[in-house]
Amino acid sequence: MKNLFSKIARDEAAEIDDAVLTITQKEAARIEWPVNRRFLGGYFLAVTALLLAIFGRVVYMDVVKGAMYRNMAERNSVRQVPLPAARGIIYDVSGKPLVRNVPGISMVLVPADVPKDVTSRNALRDLLISVFAVPDDVLNKTMPHAGEQSVTLLLLKAEMTQEEIITLLSRAKDFPGVGMVKSAYREYIDGLLFSQVIGYEGKIDEQAVADHQGEGYLPTDFIGKQGIEASYETELKGEHGYDRVEVDSLGRPQKTLGAIPATPGSDILLNIDADLQKKISDSLQALLDSKHLTKGAAVAVDPRDGSVRALVSIPSFDNNLFAQGIGQDAYRTLTSDPDKPLFNRAISGEYPPGSTWKPMMAAAALSEGVVNENTQIESKGGISVGSFTFGDWKAHGFTDIRQAIAVSSDVYFYSVGGGYGSIQGLGIRRIKAYAEKFGYGMKSGIDIPGERPGFLPDPDWKKRVFGERWYIGDDYHSSIGQGYITTTPLQIVDAIAAIANGGTLYEPRVVSSVRSADGRVTANPPKIIRQDFIDPHILQVVREGMRQTVTDGTATPLKSLPYEVAGKTGTAQFGTGDKTQGWFVSFAPYDHPRIAMIVLVEGQVGLDDYNTVPVTKEVYDWYLPKIMDGTGN
Repeated sequence: MKNLFSKIARDEAAEIDDAVLTITQKEAARIEWPVNRRFLGGYFLAVTALLLAIFGRVVYMDVVKGAMYRNMAERNSVRQVPLPAARGIIYDVSGKPLVRNVPGISMVLVPADVPKDVTSRNALRDLLISVFAVPDDVLNKTMPHAGEQSVTLLLLKAEMTQEEIITLLSRAKDFPGVGMVKSAYREYIDGLLFSQVIGYEGKIDEQAVADHQGEGYLPTDFIGKQGIEASYETELKGEHGYDRVEVDSLGRPQKTLGAIPATPGSDILLNIDADLQKKISDSLQALLDSKHLTKGAAVAVDPRDGSVRALVSIPSFDNNLFAQGIGQDAYRTLTSDPDKPLFNRAISGEYPPGSTWKPMMAAAALSEGVVNENTQIESKGGISVGSFTFGDWKAHGFTDIRQAIAVSSDVYFYSVGGGYGSIQGLGIRRIKAYAEKFGYGMKSGIDIPGERPGFLPDPDWKKRVFGERWYIGDDYHSSIGQGYITTTPLQIVDAIAAIANGGTLYEPRVVSSVRSADGRVTANPPKIIRQDFIDPHILQVVREGMRQTVTDGTATPLKSLPYEVAGKTGTAQFGTGDKTQGWFVSFAPYDHPRIAMIVLVEGQVGLDDYNTVPVTKEVYDWYLPKIMDGTGN
């Protein structure tokens, strides 16, 4: 019984403990639940906000900035490697090439592939100098862009040698960001002979790239700098193509994805006769050498249409020096040469025309009725005005205007220009007006850069510049092509060509036509500046005087040629008075002119003989039979 009651007691105690435990757990749950709910709610909100932020960022990156990042990613894996366009070829009038394109490989820098840290970039710079001799000035322009995201190619070296190509291929890991692209450079045939006409191309600079924005130029390109290369740059340059190439993380090509072919530039066909250019240059150089002189020029044109057949300036320079980028030392040598080989004397040299001016003066005097073709004026060796004497180079006696041209009588032209005795001279204002009709005092419009306009003075100019009035002595000096007047060789030969052809002043043209890559030819037709500005009979009188220069005047050595020649000699002092130049301007054949030519030699005061007539004789003796028997142009 006792045991029974003990069991019952134990069972009741257990039930009581369970009841107490259940009550305690329920109470605890009632107490803790609000705290857990707040925590979980806050946690849920935080997670939701984070997910929304991530989602928003994904949307922003994919939708708003997606195109930009896709382009960046594509640029990092797919590159457009330029395929340079073949530059147009330049030919002479007979189709002889004067330049060719030589294929090559250029070294370039890709900024995006260069290491970002300064230490690695400096190490790369040192290697480029020591291994490939990349100049400091080139690195100073290109290396500041290293590490940028740009994949625009920057030129390090225009033309690599085969050894350099092999070195870069074998050590590619040592030169991150450095690559190679196909290129081409100009090789000028007889560069020394044609550089003043053709000019040259040179490395394009940042300013030029900006100036030609939208025209397809790359920082690795070359651009025409002088001559035809510059004035016909648009036609010559062509349009680049591109290879789409997949590259690895170091920028090394892995696979070609396709190509857009380049469009070659147009060819340029010149009016220049390469053989005539060489003949004139050789003859003039021989004369200079025989007189221990160094400077001269010559221009030959076709009077029928203004085509420039030859344009020579001595000394000249080899434009091949510029083809691959001229070094500083070589450029300094050219620019410091006192004979100025880079200077184109034929179109930029401004000199007093001397007696080559007299045919124009004769046309003006006859046109204004100052004299007629039979008026005679006596030269006793000079004239005196007050205490001033204006000398002639010799006493010619009485001459009419034809004889005055032939023997180059200064007194005759003093009289018709400034007036003397019963002759009422033209005066400087009328002289200037007629000179302008013949193209003096202004650019001719020749289609190569660098032409100078020369200068025609007048009383207003002298008063403004020197504070002095215009004297009759100024008229006299101007009448014989001296004093303040300056002209270029090109201007003189253009004026004489207008006399030769009966009164048409043409714009001189170096280029005959342009031929595009698909074979279409665009002609560069004759351009008339002025015509019928002088009576034809007056021009005939002037031509007869120039013919007498050869038959009975100052150029009689030309009488022995098989074709009749007309011309005019001339000398004049220029500069500070310590220099003298000798001229001869001419045209032939006399009745039906096919060529007008001027030859200039720069000499020194006191030199007895720098007559350029022998050059003209040698050239005409070779050239006239060539063109008159149908084998020439």
